[in-house]
Amino acid sequence: MRLTEFWRRMHEHFGEAYAESFAQDHVMGELGGRTVRQALDAGWEAKDVWRVVCATQGVSSRLR
Repeated sequence: MRLTEFWRRMHEHFGEAYAESFAQDHVMGELGGRTVRQALDAGWEAKDVWRVVCATQGVSSRLR
């Protein structure tokens, strides 16, 4: 998954404004105690981060 697709899905699920806030501020144990941004910066693949977001945040099957 390309980062552009990852962010498109994040924006579609959370909304334009909240997606950025969630990615910056929400620490997730499933990401090793990192935020989405920290996980991506640490080298996690976008598809793996997206899978965690889907599993923990009730993302609709349409966006999975």
